[in-house]
Amino acid sequence: MSLMNRNRRDTLKSLAALSAVGTLGTWSQQAAAQKPLTVGIIYVGPRDDYGYNQAQAQAAAEIKKMPGVKVVEEENVPETAAVQKTMTGMIVQDGASLIIPSSYGYFDPHILALAPKYPDVRFGHCGGLWTEGKHPKNVGSFFGYIDECQYLNGVIAGHMSKSGKIGFVAAKPIPQVLRNINAFLLGARSVKPGITCSVIFTGEWSMSIKEAEATNSLADQGVDVFTMHVDGPKVVVETAAKRGKMVCGYHASQAKLAPNAYLTGAEWNWSTAYKTLIEAAQSGKPHPNFLRGGLKDGYVKMSPYGAMVTAAAKKDADGVKAKMMAGSFDIFKGPLKDNKGNVVLVAGKAYKQTAMELENMNYLVEGVIGSF
Repeated sequence: MSLMNRNRRDTLKSLAALSAVGTLGTWSQQAAAQKPLTVGIIYVGPRDDYGYNQAQAQAAAEIKKMPGVKVVEEENVPETAAVQKTMTGMIVQDGASLIIPSSYGYFDPHILALAPKYPDVRFGHCGGLWTEGKHPKNVGSFFGYIDECQYLNGVIAGHMSKSGKIGFVAAKPIPQVLRNINAFLLGARSVKPGITCSVIFTGEWSMSIKEAEATNSLADQGVDVFTMHVDGPKVVVETAAKRGKMVCGYHASQAKLAPNAYLTGAEWNWSTAYKTLIEAAQSGKPHPNFLRGGLKDGYVKMSPYGAMVTAAAKKDADGVKAKMMAGSFDIFKGPLKDNKGNVVLVAGKAYKQTAMELENMNYLVEGVIGSF
């Protein structure tokens, strides 16, 4: 064989080998890309609670449709060391590399205890505050500006209330809950400046007996429009409807529970945050440590109006909503006092939704009847 032919044959072999390596590399990349991302989602209550957990479960159902995503779920996991066992099981047994422990009390100490042990696993927590330099980089926090929707609930309540008394059944006085109570009253006062909002704290995220007692107590005091911030609003909605009262829902739609009493509601759209966390994990981008968004960002939405809502109420609420969507409306603006008479916001000053002062709210505004 001539030297020229031998060189030609060797060259062809080398090219074939390089081609095979390139193909294998491509296949390897494709295989890696096609390996499903296992996402573990943990609920503190049942997935069909018409509330907080159902809203999270609706998002889980959406991400199951995403290519390359596998979802494992566990419900009724308490805010104790039990959630650490659940998270560990999802990581070790199911191969989850993104965990979404959805309840507020899962964050500290449970997520913070587990995250350093599994630095390659991402943790996306709903509601808590992630702080730079204090919390692990593989931990993140997501939440939505649902006080925008509670303000709109208040606008509708202000139009529909005949007694001038609206009510709020709340779980615990954490900043997110206080923010919702205050927004609800401020929305109502934009319609009727003298309206009041009575609040009762049950002390538990889910306690049906206390929720029924609180609703009945407020109804006895003359409250005719209710909203709430508890995990499962079902009891409040049904109890208020039985008393002949009206309701603005929360977390998810409760319209079918009380179609003749349900005015509208503040709903989560958690699939927006879920998808952001998943896309970052799939592409290898840094874990989003702090996600927030409102109506204009698709994090929250309003329930459709009930048949009894007046045209004037709809027009007013829709006008405010349009400003919120445009980013030109501030819920918390001065002059503003708390219900103890202290000035919390001076005239001419307003808080944007991203203001940390709102994330740390620790007061009830003037016009809210109640304390914590």
